Amino acid sequence: MKSKNATQNIAIVGAGIAGLATAIRLQASGNKVSVYEANSYPGGKLTAFTADGYRFDMGPSLFTMPQYIEELFALANKPMHSYFSYKRKDTICNYFFEDGTTFSAEADIAKFAKSASKVFDVDEQSLIDYLNRSKKKYDLTASLFLGKSLHKFLTYFSQDTLKAIFNISSLDINTTLADYNSKVLNSDKLVQFFNRFATYNGSNPYQTPGIMSMIPHLEQYFGTYFPKGGMHQITLSLFELAKDLGVQFYFNSKVEEIIAANNQVDGIKVNNVFLPFDTVVSNADVVPTYRKLLPKHKAPEKILSQPRSSSALIFYWGISQEFPQLDLHNIFFSENYKTEFDTIFKGNNVHLDPTVYVNITSKEEPTDAPNGCENWFTMVNVPSNTGQDWDEIISRTRENVIKKVSKLLKQDIEPLIVYESILDPRSIEANTQSYQGALYGASSNNKFAAFLRHPNFKSNINNLYFCGGSVHPGGGIPLCLLSGKIVSELIEKAS
Repeated sequence: MKSKNATQNIAIVGAGIAGLATAIRLQASGNKVSVYEANSYPGGKLTAFTADGYRFDMGPSLFTMPQYIEELFALANKPMHSYFSYKRKDTICNYFFEDGTTFSAEADIAKFAKSASKVFDVDEQSLIDYLNRSKKKYDLTASLFLGKSLHKFLTYFSQDTLKAIFNISSLDINTTLADYNSKVLNSDKLVQFFNRFATYNGSNPYQTPGIMSMIPHLEQYFGTYFPKGGMHQITLSLFELAKDLGVQFYFNSKVEEIIAANNQVDGIKVNNVFLPFDTVVSNADVVPTYRKLLPKHKAPEKILSQPRSSSALIFYWGISQEFPQLDLHNIFFSENYKTEFDTIFKGNNVHLDPTVYVNITSKEEPTDAPNGCENWFTMVNVPSNTGQDWDEIISRTRENVIKKVSKLLKQDIEPLIVYESILDPRSIEANTQSYQGALYGASSNNKFAAFLRHPNFKSNINNLYFCGGSVHPGGGIPLCLLSGKIVSELIEKAS
């Protein structure tokens, strides 16, 4: 191992968001970083495409906690406005229920509570109390679960950890999110509304613990945003920042193996050529990392065999009409939410009445669609790919989605679909090497899920690290950025 503060030659496997963030941090701290990506483009799931005058962001569509991107530019000593800009949304999402009820969730907490109290006939203060409890859970646990490695001994002896332990009864770890919401909310529709936040990490609200009720705090307190140019601009701006710092990128360069011997990483093999490195960081999904890149090393089978998170079936639709009742984010709820999640996680299938999410970036960027048209990113939650008949599922689900959205919008949308492309768990897995096409690696359907995720390092191989959505902390853009932060700090401390 090199002496402390010595420049390291570091390889990152994969140019996903966590890989880009890790590369920026390590290069900015004086290391020499090279990123190897099997695809011809950066970003992993966070990419985009254009067709017939429509532009679509392909992957993540919700932007929260921009401070973690701002931090990267600050560390790099580069002006963010030269690369990236965004606006805060006043309306978070529009919701449509089967009985015709509609609700626009406002970002301002007081306005949200006032509006929701009228729509759902509940006490306004009860909603403010709910969000205050969400904030408390986040404040108590964020530094432990998000800011540090859960697999380092010293993590559990910090003042923040002790504070969380003393307040453990208020975290609702021993109940499910659905049971917690049912207990504290006097409205079935509000229970469904707040149960939806389990999907932010691909989990089941009827299984994931009540501590997940902290997730609404991320929207209501930190806000939701739209990047100028769309979500893909996050990838493009971080990619440009990394290049400007001197990070070297090698695309169409699939890493075939991570080479390690005598408890020490030695480098990587690309195109059957060994490339020596002091440190290697895998931004690939942890399952294929072991199965394909570390075939000579014993895999942690208990960790790798955990149930996967949900995946997604996405219809990219060019719509030849504008809908003023829709916004950037829109949800069309299933009538029976529990049946929907039972179908996904127990039946390994897609419910006949799925909840539908529609993201329309042309609401913010008119050039994303032809004049008078809209670009619909139309998504339903589905199980990970375990060999289902996806062609049959896609055909059936497409029909059900069109029927549902048409009913709630009071207009047949099928004749309006003038362009269509489809992404399903098979193609997600093929394009991004995400095991079974799961969006967030392992699910968070039990109270120990965070502790069971793979750590950001390998204890028996020095200088081998892991970042991204399939390790701790995993899932979503903010957590991938935090994963990169934890890894870079671990590397700096070890060097």
